Amino acid sequence: MTDRPVWQPSASRAALESRAQLLAHVRGFFSERRVLEVETPVLGRHGVTDVNLDGIPSAVDAGGVQGGWLQTSPEYHMKRLLAAGSGSIFQIARVFRNGERGKRHNPEFSMLEWYRVGFDDQQLMREVSDLVCGWLECSPPVTLSYREAMQSIAGIDPMTITDRDLERYCEQWLEPEQLAGLGRDGCLDLVMSFVVEPELGREQPVFINRYPASQAALARISEHQGFRVAHRFELYINGLELCNGYWELTDPADQRARFAADNRLRRASGKPEMALDELFLAALETGLPECAGVAMGLDRLLMLKLGSRNIQDVIAFPIERA
Repeated sequence: MTDRPVWQPSASRAALESRAQLLAHVRGFFSERRVLEVETPVLGRHGVTDVNLDGIPSAVDAGGVQGGWLQTSPEYHMKRLLAAGSGSIFQIARVFRNGERGKRHNPEFSMLEWYRVGFDDQQLMREVSDLVCGWLECSPPVTLSYREAMQSIAGIDPMTITDRDLERYCEQWLEPEQLAGLGRDGCLDLVMSFVVEPELGREQPVFINRYPASQAALARISEHQGFRVAHRFELYINGLELCNGYWELTDPADQRARFAADNRLRRASGKPEMALDELFLAALETGLPECAGVAMGLDRLLMLKLGSRNIQDVIAFPIERA
């Protein structure tokens, strides 16, 4: 924690220099691979349906357009570019998520997001490893499935444990009446957050993949060992989640159905439903190329480089100083 006057940046000059070096590293990495850098709106017409993400609404009134949302990710706009024939693309974006503040979170943060046409999740994991390990000078990640991580660290099988046994497991953190509204995935998220994540990537970086199909978000689904799993991965280093990637869903009907399911979850949790981004869905209808994509927190990557435990050490002006 910095004790500087509030008008001053919380990050040191050395941290600001390291951030500039990181941005140069990222741009050089993708330039070598002939991946196009793009920019998309920070202020968009739509928010997201994901029940775990709370956007920040805008009161814009311009040219007959009213309202909007600060974007939680550049994903939908970038996929519209992909559908329009952009080829592989990357973006260093400023993104916004309401209610997120802590040692690892700030409502506004820097996200690196990229999409590789013709890649699947395994190919993208190798590229993520090249980018991250090239910057951190660390050993390449090992890979564990979500099921293997849960079994080895938490001692439960997330694919077979009954809902009741899972709730009993989670009663160490919440009362039964609080757990009742969480659902199965909410309970699994508790176990992941409190038990599994802190232990991940302690000895060397680790990819977690093959998440339950119910946690697929925008990823494709297939069967593995008799269970439906998502082509989704996350990278952890020293207990810190660094990125979230997918072999992207390209079926517009499936995507619309998942948006509807998200809104049902929002209703059940007391959150307002979100209007669907019909422009994004129209792009999917036209045809999204086969691709894999990943979103990475650049501030967290910088924290790892500098050995920092607080995001405000790597951001010039976190929300309290903004």
